[in-house]
Amino acid sequence: FYRFDWTDGSDAAVAQLAAMSGRDVVFRTALGLARHGEPPLQDEDITTVHFRHLGPAEIARYVDLESPLDCAGSFKAEGLGITLFEAIDSRDPTALIGLPLIGLAQLLREAGYVLP
Repeated sequence: FYRFDWTDGSDAAVAQLAAMSGRDVVFRTALGLARHGEPPLQDEDITTVHFRHLGPAEIARYVDLESPLDCAGSFKAEGLGITLFEAIDSRDPTALIGLPLIGLAQLLREAGYVLP
């Protein structure tokens, strides 16, 4: 388990990416749907990101180009961050970007909403 001080900006992003280099990192994204008078509905996505071995120069280049300072994990999988990985395992690829839309759609259907 790694903990970083995010006040350092790009230095913290570089340190976090260096710590994840060559590792499998698990990201958990949970969501809930609250309805008045009903028990909440919940879902969780577990995404495993398999990071390539990353050299200091490519990490610095990536952080400089994409500036992923406001992202969990210090990368943007929807952008250049995809080049940092060997693979991504997930049932809902939108979870890594933010809101797990497949899970949300499932919860909305369970709540009675009709979706296409």
